[in-house]
Amino acid sequence: MYRTILYPTDFSEEAFKALAHVKKLKEAGAQEVIVLTVIDRRDFYSFEHYGAMKRLGDLDVVDRMLEEDINTQMAPIVAELRTLGFTVRERIEKGIPFREILKIEREEDVSVIVIGSHGKSNVLEMLLGSTAEKVVRNALKPVILVKR
Repeated sequence: MYRTILYPTDFSEEAFKALAHVKKLKEAGAQEVIVLTVIDRRDFYSFEHYGAMKRLGDLDVVDRMLEEDINTQMAPIVAELRTLGFTVRERIEKGIPFREILKIEREEDVSVIVIGSHGKSNVLEMLLGSTAEKVVRNALKPVILVKR
């Protein structure tokens, strides 16, 4: 039923709770997991707007540092999923998280999306609406939303 799982993560506690559900889907016949992290470009625009880039340095340098950090955090997740017998692909995208998640859903023709109900930016989510909510409302495929 669920062959390919899209697992978006921001490495928050809720994302790790969602990972537990991804693992359980192996018993339901899931074969592949796409582990996705989105670097939110809106953060970079805020840096530029408030002059933080003068202190942080070149945007490309910050971008590379973020990708290195993401790869470090993603490695144990990928290793664990492979140990369980999943084929795993890693994707790091840049953009607005919910849009990138939905884009990957369509590009990869996934069977299901497994996502935590809240991420790291709880205050921002309360004000603007959560990434998870937008994914649930707009996804073409089933979404397993893992609550806190």
